[in-house]
Amino acid sequence: MSTTVFNDGMLQFIAQSPTPFHAVAVMKQRLLDAGFSELIERDPWSLDCAGRYFVSRNDSSIIAFVLPPEGQLAAQGFRMVGAHTDSPCLKVKPHPEISSNGYFQLGVEVYGGALLNPWFDRDLSLAGRACYMDDSGQLQHALIDYQQPVAVIPSLAIHLDRDANKNHSVNPQKHLPVILSIGDEQEDLRTLLLARLQGQGVKTEKLLDYELFLYDTQPPATVGLNQDFIAAARLDNLLSCYVGLQSLLDCGQQRGAMLVCNDHEEVGSVSAAGADGPFLQTVLERIAPGIEVRSQMLANSVLISADNAHGIHPNFSDKHDANHGPLLNGGPVIKVNANQRYATNSETSALFRYLAEQEGVPVQTFTVRSDMACGSTIGPLTAAKIGVSALDIGVPTFAMHSIRELAGSEDAANLYKVLKRFMTES
Repeated sequence: MSTTVFNDGMLQFIAQSPTPFHAVAVMKQRLLDAGFSELIERDPWSLDCAGRYFVSRNDSSIIAFVLPPEGQLAAQGFRMVGAHTDSPCLKVKPHPEISSNGYFQLGVEVYGGALLNPWFDRDLSLAGRACYMDDSGQLQHALIDYQQPVAVIPSLAIHLDRDANKNHSVNPQKHLPVILSIGDEQEDLRTLLLARLQGQGVKTEKLLDYELFLYDTQPPATVGLNQDFIAAARLDNLLSCYVGLQSLLDCGQQRGAMLVCNDHEEVGSVSAAGADGPFLQTVLERIAPGIEVRSQMLANSVLISADNAHGIHPNFSDKHDANHGPLLNGGPVIKVNANQRYATNSETSALFRYLAEQEGVPVQTFTVRSDMACGSTIGPLTAAKIGVSALDIGVPTFAMHSIRELAGSEDAANLYKVLKRFMTES
């Protein structure tokens, strides 16, 4: 598969996935099309050797796996790739309606550690999940995506804020309510969502609740004088979700392989669907109910936590350790931290370097400056939960947590080569 074809598929996936709910729905369909069988948590499971399955929780987290050949579960374990489906954004409040100076607005909360200034003056849309009562009185839910621009957060003119270019702080409560329309009468969001559902063919007269997010409608693109970059919303971390998914779909059935994509990483992972919750552990217990087999299985498993890395910004190079400044298109990055903010150790990083060498893929290393705090990932959380050897890697990125991020146009395809080999090689 050429790099161009790979990137086209990835950017299409990102465009189709404005929320974690949409991302999981797209991944489910890709897995079903490839012959995977869906498992339901509330139902009994009957798993076949070398079978291919997936299960979701909250419709925002998903685990897909290929079982090893008969009798090999304990000896092979799983080659696991972990990522997360959520990204920093603006989430609509439960009672968001605001009528101010003749404008209809919605109040929002900031989800995760978002860069807020880039959200101004963007063509925004709304997407998420709506829960409703159907005609028979049953509780149901459906995805909603307005797709076209329906909202905007205009900047204040510089004439009214002469210091805007010197110190532009954002008050989320005062400055982020989005404008939807002009009107003297306040609209009701639930009424609007109900009409949207009915327009989608959903038979209901009662909307019960929703989880709704704002997103930028500008489509992903390949950019740069020589097409060196990919620019898109939610590269952190839908890029890793797509690379992991494609690696699993293409890995064959020589050995056990697993993809784990959790929600809520950007807000700490403490949820039923997050990496600090029981989802993965429960799935592993159902795959291997016996403690002896499961312990051997995990001892023979390895997890690669794939989450974007900080590329060295040419205008802010002093924010990096001089010996650890990853370059875009310089290859995937092994992330290391002495205080276990990343799960990497010498054995797991050596395995990744070995696999990359087999594929002819360059590898870089990142460690944060010693005088700066280090972020974290699902890697250490998952390793601690299930006791699996792990490492943290990622594609180098600019503008992480902005409304539009930037990565190298070669790096995702190179990471795919390494992860596919990781999931294939015995």
